[in-house]
Amino acid sequence: MQIARASNPGGTTAMWVRDRLDGLWCDEDFADWYPRDGRPGLSPAQLATVCVLQFLLGLSDRQAAEAVRCRIDFKYAIALELDDPGFHHSVLADFRDRLAEGDRADRLLDLALARLKEAGLVRERTTQRTHSTHVLAAVRDLTRLELVTEAVRAVLEEVARTFASAGRPGR
Repeated sequence: MQIARASNPGGTTAMWVRDRLDGLWCDEDFADWYPRDGRPGLSPAQLATVCVLQFLLGLSDRQAAEAVRCRIDFKYAIALELDDPGFHHSVLADFRDRLAEGDRADRLLDLALARLKEAGLVRERTTQRTHSTHVLAAVRDLTRLELVTEAVRAVLEEVARTFASAGRPGR
């Protein structure tokens, strides 16, 4: 925490999320999403927090994973040690796929809303709420956009390799 504060005295969005929303989810909230046997995976509560940060900051999966690997404020936000290597960007898509199954998104949003109310960050006003269908549609759109972006990147890399092997400088 001291290093995060020293390097970002004014704070960042990631630090705000940890300072105000820490404990929004805990790993037990996701217990039925994962098998009980086998190697322990990444913390689903941390992945959920990364997804919130990813949305708030408009990051792709690659950018979010890189931020977890490289940025002190992200490590602070999800309570990682400074030497933690982070995770592969595909983990976020896998996590969102699990979120899209059954009524998991609704349960997670209801849980988050209840905890935000307890913390005094949300207060009761009307019965209007965003249904998880809209959230899931946005998640699917993000995943499709990432597929298109990755396809374009792969094509550009292949074009650059072709130019390089032909002895022409790439642009």
